[in-house]
Amino acid sequence: MTTTVRRSVLRGSGSALPERCVTNAEMTTMVDTTDEWIVERTGIRARHIAGEGETTGSLATLAARRALDAAGIDASSIDCIILATATPDQTFPATATIVQNNLGCRGGIAFDVAAVCSGFLYALTTADALLRGGNARRALVIGAETFSRILDWDDRTTCVLFGDGAGAVVLEAVDVDPADPAAPGIIASRLHADGAYNELLYVDGGPSTTQTVGKLRMKGREVFRHAVVNLASVLEEVLAEAGLTSAQIDWVVPHQANLRILDATARKLSLPPEKVVVTVDHHANTSAASVPLAYDEAVRDGRIKPGDLVMFEAMGGGFTWGAALARV
Repeated sequence: MTTTVRRSVLRGSGSALPERCVTNAEMTTMVDTTDEWIVERTGIRARHIAGEGETTGSLATLAARRALDAAGIDASSIDCIILATATPDQTFPATATIVQNNLGCRGGIAFDVAAVCSGFLYALTTADALLRGGNARRALVIGAETFSRILDWDDRTTCVLFGDGAGAVVLEAVDVDPADPAAPGIIASRLHADGAYNELLYVDGGPSTTQTVGKLRMKGREVFRHAVVNLASVLEEVLAEAGLTSAQIDWVVPHQANLRILDATARKLSLPPEKVVVTVDHHANTSAASVPLAYDEAVRDGRIKPGDLVMFEAMGGGFTWGAALARV
């Protein structure tokens, strides 16, 4: 007798970017920097910056609508929305509830996850657990940010690195045969955090401490070193759990922080660069939005196809880091 297991299957994806695109050339008119300096150190050439009326909630809603359209699923059937963000529309309620109301799917689960650049991985893994546990049948997992609103635009070492945007995926609980290597869904995931490194990447404000939003602060060299080690380690953990090797991965969709981090992590795992989805050059670092933004772009341009084995990974402030492996 065949025994089935419940998996969370990715049914569709969507993304949204602010209208305004800011190139490195324009950045040189705003801060003391050069295109060459930015590209050499980060690989970034442009980023999108939210304008008046564009918020984390509005971008998240648009990305969610596009994901639902791609999945061919009506919003009324969504019973769980998890939104990863470090830049919510309000301190409370959760921006996920704003998206829920915008979509007209009231009554289900809706909450935000705060894990900065790892937020989408935290949200994806949490949604997977809720779906597999029977607490929901269909979920929207969203990463959305307006990081431009917590940047110090006088700090040329950080303000050139970040952009705004949103990405979303629709998950559906499906019973599959685990013995079938082509069975779709999330196969394995791992999450980690280490609060000892707070001072390397943080925002210097908050309602309880300064009663202000604060600005982003980062020690880039130290973050780079930890990122390469932590990401390679968690990717190996997920592969071990799944009983697979890096050679079997069709695509890696990483957090888009820095091209050098992407290259170094791929080398550490002996992954060819052509298997790594790169969007940091035109999106910059969009924090929790970067992984779903990159995934949606690669799906829509035909790189990622149904049946592909895809590894998602990210590391962010906290430190937090994680990875998830899915057959899409």
